[in-house]
Amino acid sequence: MQINPVYVESSVVLAVVLCVHMALWNQHSWCSIALFIQAFYLQHKWDRLLRSGGAVFQFRPSANSGIVPASMVMPLLGLVLREKCSASGNVYFERFSMVVTITGMMLALFLSLIALGITRPVPTNTCVIAGMAGSAILYTTKQTLTVSEVIEVLEVLLIFVYLSLIVLYLLPRCFTPGEALLIVGGISFIVNQLIKRSLNLAEVKGDPVNYFLPVVVVGSLLLGVFFALLFCFMESETWVSSLFFHMMTAVLGLGILMPWLSLFIGRHPIMWLLDFVTLNDRRLCLLGYWVFLAVVATCVVLHQNYQRQSGSKKHQASTVVRKYFHLIVVATYVPGLIYDRQLLHVASVGCLAVFLFLEYSRYFRIKPLGQLLRQVLTLFLDERDSGPLILTHVYLLLGMSLPIWLFPSPCAPKGILPGAGGLVPYAGVLAVGVGDTVASVFGSTMGEIRWPGTKKTMEGTATSVFAQIIAVAMFLIFDGSINLNSTYSWIVGSITLVAMLEAYTSQIDNLLLPLYLFILLLL
Repeated sequence: MQINPVYVESSVVLAVVLCVHMALWNQHSWCSIALFIQAFYLQHKWDRLLRSGGAVFQFRPSANSGIVPASMVMPLLGLVLREKCSASGNVYFERFSMVVTITGMMLALFLSLIALGITRPVPTNTCVIAGMAGSAILYTTKQTLTVSEVIEVLEVLLIFVYLSLIVLYLLPRCFTPGEALLIVGGISFIVNQLIKRSLNLAEVKGDPVNYFLPVVVVGSLLLGVFFALLFCFMESETWVSSLFFHMMTAVLGLGILMPWLSLFIGRHPIMWLLDFVTLNDRRLCLLGYWVFLAVVATCVVLHQNYQRQSGSKKHQASTVVRKYFHLIVVATYVPGLIYDRQLLHVASVGCLAVFLFLEYSRYFRIKPLGQLLRQVLTLFLDERDSGPLILTHVYLLLGMSLPIWLFPSPCAPKGILPGAGGLVPYAGVLAVGVGDTVASVFGSTMGEIRWPGTKKTMEGTATSVFAQIIAVAMFLIFDGSINLNSTYSWIVGSITLVAMLEAYTSQIDNLLLPLYLFILLLL
């Protein structure tokens, strides 16, 4: 009997939801169960719309809608963050985590309403279930959030509506509905938080490191939307257009983003960054080591392109070759996690800015690098790069960095969480750098027994779990801050659940897997 991968994927997500519910057992965890039920029903409506071509926008083909796994990420993330902040007595971040939870639920409900609105005939049963889940969530919102927090949720929802219209129109076939919910929803939340903090500078507090990411995200978004609209009316491949692009990028960076960032950190960002980087010799050594790895990665890309030119024009990089970059990224992140997480945080944000700038140059064919990047990067395309953007390398960076960016340092005494929480910053390295890499390499080379309904193999999944357990043992040896106590069985169970999700999901695993492992390890 053929097994539908969507059912197994949803079962794994349900297992994670139940784990969170059993650990917390509060109003919001009950709402997360209601949200899962309505998302499960709505996913089939979205899948039917995608198969029939009835969706308003063009979504990424060869994948299901991904509503279930994407809908649960923000609510579950807010739930586990709230528990940690409540245990540490940090009331401000406890309230902030509640806003994250409700915001994620509202975004998922909005996506459900879209599917119900364009489905014909109107699915009565699904409407009833969605209405019941929405009523429970709205009642909980009324009971737990203040008026100002409700307004904040509505602001994020408004930004999400307009931003999703712009992104899905300008970038067809780049995302599934679930991926759009996760990415655009996250960006909308960041934009709203940055605006809110800019209007209340007197209340700005916290580590200056944490303000680099929101400013880079908003700046990259403004740059991309502006030139995407501009180049609809003018040619982007001329030297005049390229010069204008570089000038406007410099104006945005030096004239808007730098002063904006200085308002948060209280100093000129470049001077602060120089003092931050040269604080000690270890940071300089780490930077030198990362530059060396960047050169190695560049040499791999150039070598593969040389092979394509000297051989067949149809030559494409194999799965094993693409996983070289996963190994390079693991070699980049592990020393940073062990020796200096703040430097790794800032460096990863800077790398994200560089990646997005290069992708804009490639997409708009900006001289002098645009056409060269198009020729070089086409070698590494896979079936998930079906739209105008090439986002594989960006997703890899996000997957490795999100656990570091999301780590609740204000709620962690001395920046360390007890038990399995000590592995939270390593969630990206484990899920993507080790687990996904080993599963792909061993599954494609030695795998024979396939999971029902998928191309993934049982051997790949088994070796993935085993490799991650070995990696945990290595982290215990080299990182003295990790103290697992008696949580070994929970860690193995979490790794196994995420490995099963990797085997059955058709979404971007580099983005999804670290977030779910982050949630489980944070419990």
